[in-house]
Amino acid sequence: MLENFGKIFTNFYENNILEYLQTLYQYPIKLVLLVIDITLVGFLAVKLLKIAKDTRTWQLLKGIILLVIAMGLSAVFELKILNYILTSIMTYGVLILIVIFQPELRRGLEQLGSNKISKFFGLDKDIETKTKENIYKIAIAATEMAKTKTGALIVLEREIKIKDIIDTGILIDAEISPQLLVNIFVPNTPLHDGAVIISENKITAAACMLPLASDKDIAKELGTRHRAAIGISKESDAIAIVVSEETGKISVAKDGTLIADLKEEALKKILMKNLILPKIEKSGVAKISNFKNKTKKTKEEN
Repeated sequence: MLENFGKIFTNFYENNILEYLQTLYQYPIKLVLLVIDITLVGFLAVKLLKIAKDTRTWQLLKGIILLVIAMGLSAVFELKILNYILTSIMTYGVLILIVIFQPELRRGLEQLGSNKISKFFGLDKDIETKTKENIYKIAIAATEMAKTKTGALIVLEREIKIKDIIDTGILIDAEISPQLLVNIFVPNTPLHDGAVIISENKITAAACMLPLASDKDIAKELGTRHRAAIGISKESDAIAIVVSEETGKISVAKDGTLIADLKEEALKKILMKNLILPKIEKSGVAKISNFKNKTKKTKEEN
């Protein structure tokens, strides 16, 4: 048995590995191509495994791997009948796989032919574009809730992290959508009380408890949601959006100040100004700073 295994390994080494190493020695440029080849294959394998892990394909893949291992062991231990059966199955394996994985293969090909290919390779939308899209979604959700006088409190985290507030609620970690935001604040549902926290362009948590502002100069007619919005905006640089269930009006709390009775377009402008503009300015300052440093370095060298 060991002799048979040794022969298989020796033949594989001489006919494949040794011959390939000699080719690399004669043509060193092929080493670069080998590295690129291995990197691409590894990248695609990881991506495909991640996609498969979330579907029923994962169980089928594990079965196929076990089948291949069994075939290899049957060859080593000279189990000729079993090896013949497994080899015959593997011969027609491609056709079997096409039939079994037909829905997944079709979905993958459709993805390659659509704009989702950027997501497949991890080249998702830039942060500014995604933030802008999410601002529109939040504004739509707030407007819809205002129409039905559904009370809501949405907090948008900025530079100062508010993990202690997030930890008081129920973790969600979902993509932002108007439908989900509206659904969270439906009255008499488990998550409608408290605040929704949006962080890193995701709905991070719901039913979060916020600190209440206790200033005496705050209007008495303001409810708990408005006081909570002002409270979080004072303790951090977060922006809080409030929809009043009494009046249906939309307000925004920023730096301890409440901007009341906003329409959809006004809400979008405020969020754009405070969430996107600082990032653009910060990026511009960084580019100017890098340019100045490069210019200074060039002058010193001359």
